[in-house]
Amino acid sequence: MLAETLTDAVLVPEVGRFAPAARAGFQVHFTEREPDMTAIGGRLLADAGPGADVMVIDVTVMDGDWPGEVRAEVIERVLAALAEACGLPEPSPAWWVTFRVIEEGSWGSRGGVLSVLSLLDSGVFSAGKAEAIRAALSD
Repeated sequence: MLAETLTDAVLVPEVGRFAPAARAGFQVHFTEREPDMTAIGGRLLADAGPGADVMVIDVTVMDGDWPGEVRAEVIERVLAALAEACGLPEPSPAWWVTFRVIEEGSWGSRGGVLSVLSLLDSGVFSAGKAEAIRAALSD
């Protein structure tokens, strides 16, 4: 459930609509660290006692139409999805989300460089979102 809700938290703002077929283009990586491998305020979590709940979520996306309000929407959606998946009424203050955009031409997989431009005519993006991405990348 967590993998799917985190995917959808980014997918909807990126493609401009809920498009389950687009999930194949998204990855969620889970990396756990032992409490003695993380510190906050100079104190190891192992020394903070039981209940220390820290998460760092790194949202990395291909270049496109990512104005500040859309980035904020993604961050809020990710935090809400985490809270829901964990059965909490609200996100923990010890959960941190970063949002990074990889510049066009700086993302690679399967032996080559990937481009969001090659995906715009795939039918996954809403027409409005595809046009916004084209406009953003032509600047």
